[in-house]
Amino acid sequence: VQLQASGGGLVQPGGSLRLSCAASGRTFSKGVGWFRQALGKEREFVSAISWTGEAIYYADSVKGRFTISRENAKNTVYLQMNSLKPKDTAVYYCAAGSGYVVPGTSPVNYAYWGQGTQVTVSS
Repeated sequence: VQLQASGGGLVQPGGSLRLSCAASGRTFSKGVGWFRQALGKEREFVSAISWTGEAIYYADSVKGRFTISRENAKNTVYLQMNSLKPKDTAVYYCAAGSGYVVPGTSPVNYAYWGQGTQVTVSS
């Protein structure tokens, strides 16, 4: 499985962005997570979704502002980010587990990683 994250950019505080994570290869029947890493900080969990979309998780810091979704027919997972804040500035990565379920909130549980897309929230 190869993952390609896209959709990052520069946005003003309060603005929105939608990130996409496109998978190549066979059917993308895996749990997928989004992580982010700010400069000088550790990679942190943002959100995750199971293959069926029935199980969804968010970090407390983004709950109510970010929405994860997926279109399995397009092998794509999305992260809609609204009400963005400067503290959301980071490189955002998508990652996939080895199975259908959500692998959890730790990066070590994810087997496949995309290259990352920069999100900068600044006026």
